[in-house]
Amino acid sequence: MGKVTGFLEIDRQDRKYKPAADRIRHYDEFVISLSEEATRNQAARCMDCGIPFCHNGCPVNNQIPDWNDLVYSGDWRRALANLHSTNNFPEFTGRVCPAPCEASCTLNLIDQPVTIKTIECAIVDRGWEAGWITPEPPKKTTGKRIAIVGSGPAGLAAAQQLARVGHDVHVYEKHAKAGGLLRYGIPDFKMEKHLIDRRVAQMEAEGVVFHYNVDVGVDLEAASLVEGFDAVVLSGGAEQPRDLPIPGRELRGVHFAMDFLPQQNRRVSGEPVTTNETILASSKHVVVIGGGDTGSDCIGTSVRQGALSVTQLEIMPRPPEKEDKLLTWPDWPLKLRTSSSHDEGSLRDFAVMTREFVGQDGAVKALRCERVDGKMQPVPGSEFTLKADLVLLAMGFVSPVREGLLEKLGVELDKRGNVAADTRSYKSSRDKVFACGDMRRGQSLVVWAIREGRQCAAAVDEFLMAETNLPR
Repeated sequence: MGKVTGFLEIDRQDRKYKPAADRIRHYDEFVISLSEEATRNQAARCMDCGIPFCHNGCPVNNQIPDWNDLVYSGDWRRALANLHSTNNFPEFTGRVCPAPCEASCTLNLIDQPVTIKTIECAIVDRGWEAGWITPEPPKKTTGKRIAIVGSGPAGLAAAQQLARVGHDVHVYEKHAKAGGLLRYGIPDFKMEKHLIDRRVAQMEAEGVVFHYNVDVGVDLEAASLVEGFDAVVLSGGAEQPRDLPIPGRELRGVHFAMDFLPQQNRRVSGEPVTTNETILASSKHVVVIGGGDTGSDCIGTSVRQGALSVTQLEIMPRPPEKEDKLLTWPDWPLKLRTSSSHDEGSLRDFAVMTREFVGQDGAVKALRCERVDGKMQPVPGSEFTLKADLVLLAMGFVSPVREGLLEKLGVELDKRGNVAADTRSYKSSRDKVFACGDMRRGQSLVVWAIREGRQCAAAVDEFLMAETNLPR
């Protein structure tokens, strides 16, 4: 490594946030980047540890020690090339990935891990600013046509990989713009959408053709894609939300998180909000059911919309403040995680089960709840009522939506309702049809979607050409 004793001499320093009182007034990103010198110092903390467990912790297997060394040496352009060799969209993961690589960092055993995510984001942001990131069109074409259904991170990664080796790639997206949940799920204050737009522009210059407002299986017959293309990749995501079928579920004001979040993203981008019911948290007591990232996004959005109060309920017990590193390392640990949205004004309550939505004149007004023990059994005498004018269900997703595309294609599903395909061939049960990302593996991280998109692209290329040079 460039500075062998760096981890002994330099403390961890990460990006900071602008004050909550300021950032809740807008939907822009609010992370304060490190200076070039500070980023270089953080890269110097990377150890010459022999076995870099961060490689395994990172789903796309980023060569983290290599580009840390290049950043420390000031060779940012080679660092960018190295980073792009494993990750098509590091500006996405550098903003929204939870960084399992940092949990796996060897330094994390005895100290604080290297700020891998921050350095990754600094490399790619510098690359864009310097004009180093340009279209990479193929030198020759293959004459093979590939249809990709869904333009989330898995579909985008697969499309870019396949276009760069000369295939004619067409991406079908049911919404007005590309990005999937990156665009319509993740709030702008976590990731501004111009980041997606410039990647789409790069991909279009590389030959990818995007078809918007086309819901395959509804607006376009799925069979026509199979007949008209040499291969079809299903990368539509896992969009079937987990419901809470308790008394009062039909009341107005009880919504899925993914009915709420896309509306605000469309407002920010100037897209029309095409729905029969406008969902706003303004001047309301909001309850978010679900303790994950989607729930956190609902909190930050509700606060910005002017909610009177925001409470997040989680059925699981409160996690420990810190993990037992000797027990959990290098795996992703269970511990209390406080997001920037939690710090903007919300309450969190754990080990709570919602029993009933209480309404008045057809609209939700309160929740009847009770506490549960570690075995999810009710605690006698623990019932309580929580005021609520808006309830957002953010309990995750159970599977892809089966109606339409999957039903008409007739592909086999696994026990969880995802498209059945392995991680070597990525082939579905139907000839010429492949599946990757959340549609294959279930709800997961952006970085896992990128990994599967890249690996699926290699499998499709090998299927069409009998060999492939695309990395897995």
